[in-house]
Amino acid sequence: MNALDEQFNALEQGLTTTSAKQTEQIACALAPLIPVNQVLAFHGELGVGKTTFIRALAKSWGIKEHLTSPTYNLFKIYQSSSRCLIHLDAYRLEKGADFENLMVDDFLHDPWCLAIEWPEKIEESIPTDAWHFYLTIEESTHHHLRLVRS
Repeated sequence: MNALDEQFNALEQGLTTTSAKQTEQIACALAPLIPVNQVLAFHGELGVGKTTFIRALAKSWGIKEHLTSPTYNLFKIYQSSSRCLIHLDAYRLEKGADFENLMVDDFLHDPWCLAIEWPEKIEESIPTDAWHFYLTIEESTHHHLRLVRS
């Protein structure tokens, strides 16, 4: 097993972090391994670290703008020389049709990444090859992160 396989295996088994900094380090290590034109679905309760993880990915891809959760805007677009990141918060969407009405596809310029928080709200619109990240709080100081790839 090579180092790349070991990193994915560890994430697929699940990793526990004790700080936002550790979560960011995992995201930074993963960022160069994420294929272009990939949908990432982030599952987890409020405050579990979804935006923290996505913010670290953005920074790793050279996005200079400060990334915040797009709850009220629904989605925000960030651009760097290496990737266009669309950060979508689906919490306020009722169904897949609401997602389709946003016409996010119109903003996916190669190479892109679509990072979706609360993907269960638009489950029928998530592509089958999306990577799913499951984040949970195990204790007040411990978070668990697991990756499921199709």
